[in-house]
Amino acid sequence: QVRLLESGGGSVQAGGSLRLSCPASGVTDIPNCMAWFRQGPENEREGVASISSNGEISYADSVKGRFTISQDTAKNTLYLQMNSLKPEDSAMYYCAAGPRASCVFFKAHTEAHARYRGEEFETWGQGTQVTVSL
Repeated sequence: QVRLLESGGGSVQAGGSLRLSCPASGVTDIPNCMAWFRQGPENEREGVASISSNGEISYADSVKGRFTISQDTAKNTLYLQMNSLKPEDSAMYYCAAGPRASCVFFKAHTEAHARYRGEEFETWGQGTQVTVSL
């Protein structure tokens, strides 16, 4: 059974950068679809970026051009490089894993410019807090 553990969160000033990591343990191969989600104190959970095992990537409109999702298949680890951070990026960030269809749903929502809560993802980490101040 896959287990996910996020790290790399913290407090930064606007314009700064952070890199989140999420190793997937309990598996021999990286899951077919992995993604980052976030949830602020007064917001619904929303998808940030997804990546399939064959490298197909999707981003939410709010992070395009600033965030980069990547994975190291040798280490079964997911990353999220976050640059040009804004106060509105402050949230708990979660790593999630699921079947290939999870990435299809994620992509469909981003192409429709719609918020995606990640109902098709099966495994979630406990989250890492990101706080961006002015």
